[in-house]
Amino acid sequence: MAIIFLRTIIIFLALLTAMRLMGKRQLGELELSELVITVLISDIAAHPLQDIGIPLMNGVLPIIILLCCELIISGIMVKSTRAKELLCGKPSFLIIDGVINQEQMKKNRFTPDELAEELRNQSVLDISKIKYAILETDGNLNIVLFPSERPVTAGQLQLETSDSGYPVIVINNGQIMKKNLSLIEKDEKWLQKELTARKVKSPKDVYLMSVNEAGQIYFAKSEDKK
Repeated sequence: MAIIFLRTIIIFLALLTAMRLMGKRQLGELELSELVITVLISDIAAHPLQDIGIPLMNGVLPIIILLCCELIISGIMVKSTRAKELLCGKPSFLIIDGVINQEQMKKNRFTPDELAEELRNQSVLDISKIKYAILETDGNLNIVLFPSERPVTAGQLQLETSDSGYPVIVINNGQIMKKNLSLIEKDEKWLQKELTARKVKSPKDVYLMSVNEAGQIYFAKSEDKK
């Protein structure tokens, strides 16, 4: 039992380290090479966990090798656009000037139903309002509307706007974030004063409290304490 526990912890830490080194993008959209390596790593890691007769190094070593392959491939793609095109392909324009590019639809095996679903996910119902719909190499569909259909910005209306700044969390699920308090140049005495003003005795009664650069406070009381 202890051996199984120890092997599981080692494999888990190896996978965690590998995915961390591969970068944050692996947690979101994957390119083709990244997807292949991720699937291989997950499959290889499972074998030493299922059969304790398999040497642990047989699981750890392939993970290290695949990690090195991914880092090398990523480095090549950064330096060479041609290599990136060969490994990941090119973005495809599925809609141009409000007209569906049927050739690209067939090439990418994209059906009209799938296109309509992707458009609905981005709150677009009228294809004629789309300047470009681009199928990216990671499988995401990005939509660019005609200028006349895009939301009007404050800059276009020449309106003055204020920037309230980035909100900093000072209480997270009942826990005081002391570093964040120091970041906004506040102390626990100030925090307790703000809690008292909101009829709260303890930070443990707070689910979330944040402060932005303009001094605006967002406050949410813990539902468990109501």
